Amino acid sequence: MSDKSGVRKSFYSLGLLILISCFMIGNTTAQHHEDDPVISTEDQRKMEEADFNAGEMIIEHISDSYEWHIITIGHTHISIYLPVILYDKGEWHFFMSSKFHHGHEAYNGYFISEYDMNAGKIVRLDKDGNEARPTLDISITKNVVSIILSSILLIIIFITIAKSYSKRKGHAPKGLQSFIEPIILFVRDDIAKSSIGKNYEKYTPYLLTIFFFILLNNLLGLIPFFPGGANVTGNIGVTGVLALITFIITTFVGNKNYWTHIFNAPGVPWWLKFPIPLMPIVELTGIFTKPFVLMVRLFANMTAGHIIILGFVSLIFIFGEMSTGLGYGVSIISVGFSIFMDFLELLVAFIQAYVFTLLSALYFGMATEEAHH
Repeated sequence: MSDKSGVRKSFYSLGLLILISCFMIGNTTAQHHEDDPVISTEDQRKMEEADFNAGEMIIEHISDSYEWHIITIGHTHISIYLPVILYDKGEWHFFMSSKFHHGHEAYNGYFISEYDMNAGKIVRLDKDGNEARPTLDISITKNVVSIILSSILLIIIFITIAKSYSKRKGHAPKGLQSFIEPIILFVRDDIAKSSIGKNYEKYTPYLLTIFFFILLNNLLGLIPFFPGGANVTGNIGVTGVLALITFIITTFVGNKNYWTHIFNAPGVPWWLKFPIPLMPIVELTGIFTKPFVLMVRLFANMTAGHIIILGFVSLIFIFGEMSTGLGYGVSIISVGFSIFMDFLELLVAFIQAYVFTLLSALYFGMATEEAHH
């Protein structure tokens, strides 16, 4: 895998993922706040005294946001504020998310909604007093920053490994190279080669890119503090982009045999093709359901794991409000189960990266398989 063209193709694939994912995230941002866009000091005091809401806490942690919350000390929130980029009413708006004051205030008529389908998104009020989203929202959100950071890290890792290969030709792998090489060979030989066949080398750079991209972001999502904690692979926009690229590649590389099996599958009784083309309809539907399943599987599995862990943590505060002693008692069980789930999530992180890559390779293999005579 030291071939320079292969490394270059991997970088192109990674760059494409970054650009499209960042755009998609800008249109699927979901941030939850406990406060109205503009609230009074008295309202803030009442909300601070309100009971712990586990649902709101969980949604806030698994959702994207226009700022990256680091830690709360007392009533002080320490966050990294991110750029807001909006195009609306024929003009661009650029400002930092700090202008919203954690969702408490509006700025230039824009505020962060907490209602219905607009929850967590930047909106404005139209002439009828209803919430309306800007024409285009391409703000740099927490997930966008996480994607950029993970992509930079991947580039650094693989440039380092590529240089190590060129300097140590004919020698045993050493250091980081010795750790990554078995994974690269696994993806190449056990996923790409076995699933696609003789033309596997053409698709290996892409398969390596999505495998390591998904794996790294899965692992970063398990780290509860900066620069981890962003739920990138639990964002439907990101998983949708990954599935869309797999769908596009499969569609455009499909050969005559592939399309024949979809529209006129051999061995299928004629009455399933005419007068109502039942089998062609089923096969054609399958073209679109396959990437849809890819998208939902990765999104659902990663999000579910985070929700379960946060659910166990929430039990401490729920029982703690009933009784301090009860809270301490439950914390032992909650922390134990949370640690167990963290280890299970480590396994899931690898499995989901493997499954997504394997299914993509199988789709490429089916699309390029030659007819048997």
